[in-house]
Amino acid sequence: MKRKTKKLSQAFQRRLLILVLVAFLGTTVFLWLFQTELSERNTAQLLKLNISDVRQDIVDASDENLLALTRQIAGELNAVDNITSELLFALTAQYDVTEINYVGSDGVIRASTYPDFLNYDMRSGQQSAEFMVLLSGETEYVQSYQPVSYDASISRKYGGVVLENGGFVQVGYGAERFQKDIDSFVVGVTRNRHVGEGGFIIIANESWSIVSAPNGNEGKNLSVTGIHLDTNAVTPGQVFTAQVYGQDCYCMYKMQEGYTMVAVMPQQEAALSRNVAVGMTTAIEIVVFAALFVMIYYLVKRLVVDNIHRINGSLSQITDGDLDTVVDVRSHQEFASLSDDINSTVDTLKRYIADAAARIDTELAFAKAIQHGSLPSVFPPYPQRGEFAIHAAMHTAKEVGGDFYDFYFVDEDTLAFLVADVSGKGIPAAMFMMEAKTLLKSCAESGMDVDQVFTVANEKLCEGNETGMFVTAWMGLLNTKTGKVTFANAGHNPPLVKHGDGSFTYLKSRPGFVLAGMEGIRYRKNELQLAPGDIIYLYTDGVTEATDANSDLYGEKRLLTILDENVNRNPEEICDAVKKDVDAFVGEAPQFDDITMLSIVYKGSPEAPGKETT
Repeated sequence: MKRKTKKLSQAFQRRLLILVLVAFLGTTVFLWLFQTELSERNTAQLLKLNISDVRQDIVDASDENLLALTRQIAGELNAVDNITSELLFALTAQYDVTEINYVGSDGVIRASTYPDFLNYDMRSGQQSAEFMVLLSGETEYVQSYQPVSYDASISRKYGGVVLENGGFVQVGYGAERFQKDIDSFVVGVTRNRHVGEGGFIIIANESWSIVSAPNGNEGKNLSVTGIHLDTNAVTPGQVFTAQVYGQDCYCMYKMQEGYTMVAVMPQQEAALSRNVAVGMTTAIEIVVFAALFVMIYYLVKRLVVDNIHRINGSLSQITDGDLDTVVDVRSHQEFASLSDDINSTVDTLKRYIADAAARIDTELAFAKAIQHGSLPSVFPPYPQRGEFAIHAAMHTAKEVGGDFYDFYFVDEDTLAFLVADVSGKGIPAAMFMMEAKTLLKSCAESGMDVDQVFTVANEKLCEGNETGMFVTAWMGLLNTKTGKVTFANAGHNPPLVKHGDGSFTYLKSRPGFVLAGMEGIRYRKNELQLAPGDIIYLYTDGVTEATDANSDLYGEKRLLTILDENVNRNPEEICDAVKKDVDAFVGEAPQFDDITMLSIVYKGSPEAPGKETT
């Protein structure tokens, strides 16, 4: 069985759909990954920006608070002529600060609440050298909250203000005063600050107690929020995840002025922008890919598939036998070239067919000449014999056929005559006909009775008959002196006999089996007595089964009628009359089968008997 094939358009449509879906899924996955990365970057940037804002607010508040105290102390010192360490001690208690240093115009500490700092050159230390800007034109300067250089376990914040009499005063305070001054400010910093829509800032002090949080957890440990910050594992400015107040969040922390600031943003909100972007882009992609699929399929179908269908339509006409069909698809160079190639091939094929047909016609003409040459064709055949008159004719449906007739003398007074019909038509039937004709003549000329002729010929024809062909035949042996006919019928049509009453009748006898149909068949010999003037008319089924345009058969009744109408004519005229009547009946319908006829008139002698036996 041939494997069922798919149409090109269906196969292309299916493969194009697969490619479009793969491309769509690929772009969607890429977009998802890209938007996820972009969302994470935006989240990190937003967290960092909010921490920076809060950090800067705290620094500004801290700087302003310290500078305010330093200005007040500078005002006190500007009112005295001699600045001593005792005076500085008194001011630390008055203003609740940790350290006050008076630095002269030469950058050396002249008075201090810490005796160890006396005569210390501020230029010699990295932290202290920063205040040298106050001797270079600046009037105020403040440092960030940081560990002091002489003891890293102590963190302080220093501010400086230039004095009217030269030099400057440096004021520092530690964690307790620092937090006391700005805690209230820090609480207000985060109350109304949002990170995105649902995010927030949490600020904790050095002991991890919450200073400011949006839900009022001030004073509690940072862990109550769900954030367990390991500064050794997570560096400042790095995004990490935590479940804050039971919600998965992105977090980032930084430290400033002794405070830890944690920015928090829900993961769901961070993913919202990604989901919206992916959703909108996916919707656009669906429209774009669908339109792309339709356009590509339409273009390929119109430019390729439709033209292939047009070419296939022309090829179908050509394969159905219409070699005059011209393939004319010229929408593009490739199809024009294909059309030209097909047309050229068909033209070459037509030439080959014409040449082959001419050769076959020539060969069939020779075969026809040979076949007809093997049959008696000269009439009258025995002009010196006055006991009978005979005529026969064969009209093949094709150039050569399987019907045949024959007549010949097997001895001085015995005339053998027969009509036979080989199954099939054309050259195979003609070849089998020649074999059967030769066998029958050979057996008859050997002196066998007519039944033995059929029996022996049947055995010979059955040998090696792999094609399954067979022959129907009616053969008679006429004694020209007595008018006695011995005959045998091998499945053939019954002949018509005209007796002295002047009308034709079908000769009734039991027919035997066809020749070459089965081995071991015995045939029956029958006898017929002819009187002078009696006629025997033999024919093949090509006469009675001739068909007109309406598929009606000529039939035995019409044959009997035309014979009765020509009862007084000679054998040649009888055969001609039957052929003309058949042609008139058939009309324009093609001849379906070979038409073969033989007519014999027994003239005999006056003393010949006139009875019939079977």
